[in-house]
Amino acid sequence: MSTEKQLSYQITNTYSVLNDFTEKTKTVWLVCHGIGYLSRYFLRHFNHLNAIENYVIAPQAQSKYYLNNEYKHVGASWLTKEQTEAETENVLNYLDEVYKAENLKNAPRLIVLGYSQGVSVATRWIARRKIECQELIMHSGKVPSELTAEDFQFLKKTNFTFIYGTEDEYLKNGIVKVEEEHLKEIFPHNLEIKTYKGGHEVNTKIIAEFA
Repeated sequence: MSTEKQLSYQITNTYSVLNDFTEKTKTVWLVCHGIGYLSRYFLRHFNHLNAIENYVIAPQAQSKYYLNNEYKHVGASWLTKEQTEAETENVLNYLDEVYKAENLKNAPRLIVLGYSQGVSVATRWIARRKIECQELIMHSGKVPSELTAEDFQFLKKTNFTFIYGTEDEYLKNGIVKVEEEHLKEIFPHNLEIKTYKGGHEVNTKIIAEFA
């Protein structure tokens, strides 16, 4: 009969950035990719932003795997249903280090964006670590059910935006209605819902509106 044990150890992980942070930087983005991405490729969705005014940071999910069983292209996942609470803490500890390394506490304007699976990561991090930001963008993903309005009460001046495609196969009509109601409960103030005609894809046009 097997027994599962647990231990702690130090690991090393990467993250990717787009553009340079200078005195001309107006907005810093921290963007959490969806399942199957690598951070350096996720940054392609932000190439259209003004390079002088926008500095984009893309953390890298730690669990990597080969896509489509072809052993050619690599993707990554933030979390699974296996040991979710422990893995969540690992992810949040990693994001804490990115936050410190990039001095995000002193960012001129901080936007936190989560796409797909990255929504659960971004919102948990903000809620549990009390991260101050000017914009929280939830793109094509669901906020974890355990998060409540009380978790975000400390954000007094933050704008909250939920973006999704009307043809998103992962957000069928019934699911998205439930999610919208959940969001209205969590974010009773400053919530905006933006939709676009399309599926489960990053909408660069809407993203540009926040730059």
